[in-house]
Amino acid sequence: MKRQLNTGLSPAAIDSEAESNAAIEIIVSRLEELYGVANWQPHNGPVEELIGCILSQHTSDINSGRAFRDLRAKYGEWEDVRTADVEELALTIRRGGLANSKSPRIQAVLNRLKDDFGSISLDRLYTMTDTEGREYLMSLPGVGPKTAAIVLCFALGRNVMPVDTHIFRVSWRIGLIEKRIGEAKAHDVLQELVPDDLTYRYHVALITHGRKVCKAPTPRCPECPLTDICRWYFHEYRSAQNS
Repeated sequence: MKRQLNTGLSPAAIDSEAESNAAIEIIVSRLEELYGVANWQPHNGPVEELIGCILSQHTSDINSGRAFRDLRAKYGEWEDVRTADVEELALTIRRGGLANSKSPRIQAVLNRLKDDFGSISLDRLYTMTDTEGREYLMSLPGVGPKTAAIVLCFALGRNVMPVDTHIFRVSWRIGLIEKRIGEAKAHDVLQELVPDDLTYRYHVALITHGRKVCKAPTPRCPECPLTDICRWYFHEYRSAQNS
């Protein structure tokens, strides 16, 4: 039987800082009971993470992973990628999709790093604040808030909130944010709402929940441990069941 707690929260609206903090702690706690606790470990260096993010745009994790491995197998150094024939580079990363647009974008980023730092490195990020790092990364060709946050979070272990489609969907369905603000603005809103010590854990828990239960277009509400605090469940799912 699904556990129901007396949270003191109203699923109609989570509209105060105290309610948001309480909801976030409950969300993370319950989802971690299902999926386990995510402990941060470095995945790649910041340049590797950045190029991997570019390859992941508009494709699956499987395909982008294949493209990244093909890229690293073909070229021994990032300098080799920077100076490669752009058509050859596109052919190398073709399994990631949109190779003809991603290959010049990758080279533009690598050229910019070489111009800014004299070598293809993002080590300067380690001495920047989160805000400075985010601003610099977003100044690079084709880098948006999601990619910048992923690099800072996954490569550097910073308490920066990457928001993908799963995190955005679960967050607005529950009622933490409004759907109308859009995914891009949700980065800033959730960054303010989620406590620093829960940033990474919230990110991983909601991605997992979005993939497994809170799916698009139809969530599997009977399997969800968050229904007693979920706005979507009260206003959409229950009304549909009673109609």
